[in-house]
This record gives sequence, structure tokens and C-alpha cells, in this order.
Amino acid sequence: MSEQLPTQLVDRFGRRVTYVRMSITDRCDFRCVYCMDEEMQFMPREQLLTLEEIVRLLKAFCELGVEKIRITGGEPLVRRNVDWLINQIGALKSSTSLKELNLTTNGSQLPKYAESLAKSGMDRINISLDSLNPERFKALTRTGDLADVLAGIESAKKAGFKRIKLNAVIMKGRNDDEICDLAQFAIDNDLDISFIEEMPLGEVIHQRSESFCSSDEVLAALQARFNLQPSIESTGGPSRYYQLPDKRSKIGFISPHSHNFCSSCNRVRVTTEGRLLLCLGQEHSVDLRQVMRAHPEDDLRLKQAIIKSMDIKPEGHEFDIKAQPIIFRHMSVTGG
Repeated sequence: MSEQLPTQLVDRFGRRVTYVRMSITDRCDFRCVYCMDEEMQFMPREQLLTLEEIVRLLKAFCELGVEKIRITGGEPLVRRNVDWLINQIGALKSSTSLKELNLTTNGSQLPKYAESLAKSGMDRINISLDSLNPERFKALTRTGDLADVLAGIESAKKAGFKRIKLNAVIMKGRNDDEICDLAQFAIDNDLDISFIEEMPLGEVIHQRSESFCSSDEVLAALQARFNLQPSIESTGGPSRYYQLPDKRSKIGFISPHSHNFCSSCNRVRVTTEGRLLLCLGQEHSVDLRQVMRAHPEDDLRLKQAIIKSMDIKPEGHEFDIKAQPIIFRHMSVTGG
């Protein structure tokens, strides 16, 4: 008799895990100052999960009750054959519990991929945009071109996704004078936007304690210009949302420091080399790549490893922005 597996993933604190963020590459065509070092050492390709392994892994999660997947990087759209991968994952909606497939991207490759992503079942897209000033954008990303990202946003709008959201990491002395301009850009383009507190992951050249800008400071700057009203709408992620009367755009805040969301955490992350991270701000993890490669035909063993991992999901994290860094893996490896 085959083993009866649970249909839901529940951790030891009673939180149901329904959301997986999957990093498919640690590579990126940008070098954003808060995300990675200027001279990054990327992983050898043989250490990364293959596309087929990614599909196998996500299928196992979705057969265990996961309803939402977000594809992240690095920059996921620089991964070769990414359109094939998205098509395979999108197909899981018809055979598993998967309901929503999303993407986080810097937007530079969207003119090439937006239409095919939409046809493959991609529902929502988050696009990073930290400045509307071309020179400043170049400085923050080191290699990025603002015009490419703006073209990517237009391509995504034309492709017809359910919703497009901008993500902006606000840093004092770098782009905190653009808070209202970024919000206005989102409103003018009928987009959502989330303002994100900088996270202390990986070594960077600046002092994060000096550049840190809290969500409360961002909200105060916005309230001085906009009539923001708390929104009851939730996307199942960590954002707290506000809205303007008679506008569709939502303005959100992701606050891992000042208002952490650990008590309602419903997500886990898988790194590009197949390490299942049970918490963004802790190192509790399980090597799922080892399980898959040691047992290439045994999906039961893979699912058992995922189920058992729920026992080590921590209750929460305690980020200290004064510690540099608190976690030594870069955000590009962790996966957005």
C-alpha cells in the first residue's frame, strides 16, 4: 500500500505553506547596489538545478497543496530556455493545486518575453524600479538602462497580465527624494507599487544602517502628498496596502524590519542550487537538489523531504540593520 501523504504543508506553528518563491538563476544583467557585489562570483552551472529538476520540484510542491509560485532570480529572464520552463510550470494549473504563477524581474528582458509569458499562464509580474532618473538609475543598478525597463513595463502592459506591480527599494541619500514621483508614475500607469525596506543580505560596499529608510518614513512622505486610505485587499504576500480614492493603483509596504510579517508567513524559498530556505532571515534549510539527484525517479522521497522540512521552519527572523551583513548570502542567490 502506498503511503498516504498530506494534501497541505503545515509547519509546527500551525501556519499553512501555500507559496513558493523559486530562484532559477543567480545571474543578472544588473548589479543593483543593495542586491549584489559589483564583481559577483556566480555559481558553476552544474551546481544549479536543471530546468527539468525545477519543474519536478515545483510539481511536488503543488501536489502538496502549494497554490502560488513566484519565479525569481537573479534576473530569471536571463536563464536560457526560460520560456519553456514557464510553459511547463503554467501547465501545472490544470493538474495540481497551483492557482497563481508570478514573476519578479528587473524588466529589461520583457520586450522579448512578455507576450510568451502571458500565453504560458503567467498571472502577475513585479518589476523593480528604484529611480526615474536615468543617471541615478544607472548608478543604482551599475549596468542598467532605464529606457530598457520602461520599454519592458510597456510590453508587460500590452501583454495583458492580471496585474503589474513595481517594486522600489528606498535608500536614504540615494533615492528617498523620489518616493512620491515613483508613486505618481505607478498611479499614472495604472500599476501597483510596493516600497521595500532594504534587507541585510550579503556584503555590500555601503553602510546599510546609514541608507536604511523605514516604511513609516516612506508612508509619511506619501501622506504629505496623497490621500492614502488603508486597503483591506491582500495578494497573499507580505505587503500592507493603501489606496487612493477613485484609483485602482495600490501602494504597498514590505517591512521586514519595522513591521515584520512572520506570524502569518505562508511561504518558503528555493535557491537556484536547490536549497529549500524555510525563512528569508534565517539559515534553516534542506538540500533538495541532493534528494532529487540521489533518487531521480523517487518523487515520494522528494515529497517526504519537503513535508519533514516544515518541522524546522522557524517562528520568525530578527533583522538588525546595524549588523553588516546579518546573512552572508546575497539576495540574488536567495531569490527576490
